[in-house]
Amino acid sequence: MLADTAWARRQDRQATQQKGSVQLQWVNMDKVQQVGTTTAPVTVIRPPKGWIPINLRELWAYRELLYFFTWRDLKVRYRQTVLGFAWAIIQPLFMMVVFSLFFGTLAKVPSDGIPYPLFSYAALLPWTLFSSSMTRSSNSLLQDANLLQKVYFPRLLMPLAGILSPLVDFAIAFVILIALMFYFGYTPGIRILALPAFIGLELMLALGAGLWLSALSAKYRDIPYVVPFLIQLGLFVSPVVYSSNLLPARFQAIYGLNPMAGVIEGFRWALLVTDRPSNLFFVSVAIALVILISGVFYFRRCEKTFADVV
Repeated sequence: MLADTAWARRQDRQATQQKGSVQLQWVNMDKVQQVGTTTAPVTVIRPPKGWIPINLRELWAYRELLYFFTWRDLKVRYRQTVLGFAWAIIQPLFMMVVFSLFFGTLAKVPSDGIPYPLFSYAALLPWTLFSSSMTRSSNSLLQDANLLQKVYFPRLLMPLAGILSPLVDFAIAFVILIALMFYFGYTPGIRILALPAFIGLELMLALGAGLWLSALSAKYRDIPYVVPFLIQLGLFVSPVVYSSNLLPARFQAIYGLNPMAGVIEGFRWALLVTDRPSNLFFVSVAIALVILISGVFYFRRCEKTFADVV
């Protein structure tokens, strides 16, 4: 009887200890659950809104990458070509021959008293630079889409490199222009010192148009099909095969809205001693500035979505 009573007390004591341990375990689980539900601080990264300013210091820090993009474009363009850099001369030279035959000889288009081959080549040179720069700049994002999605760098470098590489072709073709000038008895005068200003205006216009088109082409894939059409249209809207003096006076104001008209007339004035560009040239400068500034800000505004939509 006493043994049974002792055994019963032992069982009650063990049950009490197990109950206490279970309660203690539940208390510990509550503490664990309370600790697990505490929220840690979360950082959410969102793209900036509105217009994003240009970071010139960052662009300068990546200047070597700009040089690499430009040099890579030249190497890829002329790799495994038989004629190499001679293609920079062949395109404007053959176009000058065709224009001289059909517009100069057959159509008898006036050329302000200048031999038509020299007249047309002096305009084809800046036009080829503009068309090549705008085309390469507008296609720069699509050509390097994989690079956009993997590495960070200032995206402005890509369209900027697109306008720098055609300068090499321009410099090579410019040698032929000097040779044509001496052949036809034209000697470069003091006005040639104004030529860099017209080249700068042309590159400024090409960059502004390239920024607009490259940003739009990242979202709308119709843009690469529109650019060649615009270039072909602009060739005849600009005074390449004819002189702007052929236009009636009532159309001169509208014609001055084409910035390339002022650039081409400026080239001829600086090299061939033609009439000084009219006051509408300053309208062309203002339009080029508007296109460049608006293109830069629109490009920067769309830059945050390039990696997602390209």
